[in-house]
Amino acid sequence: MKINALKGMKDILPDEQKLRDYVQGKILETYRANGFERISTPMLEDSENLDKSDGGDNLNLIFKVLKRGEKLDAALLSNDSKELSDMGLRYDLTLPLSRFYAANKNELQFPFKVIQTDRVFRAERPQKGRSREFVQCDIDILGDKSPNAEVELIDVTSRALLNIGFDDFVININDRRILRSMLENMGFPFETLDSVCITFDKLDKIGAEGIEKELNEKQLPSDAVKTLVSFISNGKEITLEDVSSRCADVSIADDLKYIIKTVETVAEKKYKIAYCPNLVRGQGYYTGVVFEIGSPKFAGAVGGGGRYDNMIGKFLGQQIPAVGFSIGFERICSILIDSGFKIPDEREKCALLYENSVPFADVMKEAEKLRKSYIVSIIRKAKKPGPQFDMLEKQGYKIFAQFKEGKLFINKND
Repeated sequence: MKINALKGMKDILPDEQKLRDYVQGKILETYRANGFERISTPMLEDSENLDKSDGGDNLNLIFKVLKRGEKLDAALLSNDSKELSDMGLRYDLTLPLSRFYAANKNELQFPFKVIQTDRVFRAERPQKGRSREFVQCDIDILGDKSPNAEVELIDVTSRALLNIGFDDFVININDRRILRSMLENMGFPFETLDSVCITFDKLDKIGAEGIEKELNEKQLPSDAVKTLVSFISNGKEITLEDVSSRCADVSIADDLKYIIKTVETVAEKKYKIAYCPNLVRGQGYYTGVVFEIGSPKFAGAVGGGGRYDNMIGKFLGQQIPAVGFSIGFERICSILIDSGFKIPDEREKCALLYENSVPFADVMKEAEKLRKSYIVSIIRKAKKPGPQFDMLEKQGYKIFAQFKEGKLFINKND
């Protein structure tokens, strides 16, 4: 029998789990204080839903579940690999939420402000910051088409991070509609815009030369490629005004300008929001504003989201405006652990040691008294207590109490 967790997954020891519980608790506390309500959905979703979800590259990372019994036997006889699976593990929480809303909309408040904190699964190639099983912490607003929904999500998510103690971050923001309008105005055919956006998203990694090379390899119109490369190669910072001025309708940027200005006002310099012209995000279901959380403490994004007005309509046959923001829970926890983060105002841990000769009921009564001041664990005293004390100290116990002959003796290690 193998004792190690599967590749890309991990066992979590008590100290890390305690930090994770604290972080998730602070996030939930902030979300709920702002009127968001928590739901849960199953880990498994119908394969048809997953395949039609516009999840971008994530669709290639779905853990598929084989059919069972006679259905599996029939699928094997068909020699069609597509018939082997009828469900899969969710790769994010947005698709399950969309299905959930379509199934339960008559029971829900409108607009619906919702929390999801749960595990998702992706068949990734494991590396730092990328696992096959991880936790996402999402908030979404369904039913509000105004840019105030984006403002509220950015504000609430940022305050959740600040409440944790994570304060060195910037909200990068863009609007896919603006970017697509500019690119189409430059001469890129409408049907190629998604492909162009995927390449443009790599600007920070491959630079203007890399963008030019990749677009030419895709055999896109040379004049359009030259226009775009000239635009991004002038050595100046690309502003929202620069991009919107190249759109057929400059008013297309009004929502994004409003969001940035409003967030700057409510943020009061506690965090930053910045226009990022090449931010696209990989999921194909985003329809407008997209955002990511950047931090100098981590190379990639530590959260992200955006507006996805069309996904719920796939289930209902009518458009329901929707926007969501997800905190990169695993990456935030990793950063806090690496920085030596300590949970504030945590009560000290006390080990109450007892011997077999003492009535256990008396020990439990003494422990209950101690719990008014400490976190108390009742532990039978070892015959050779030296190694036991060393292990308890390693586990963070600083208070040692012993109950013997009806009396309580307390020692404190500072």
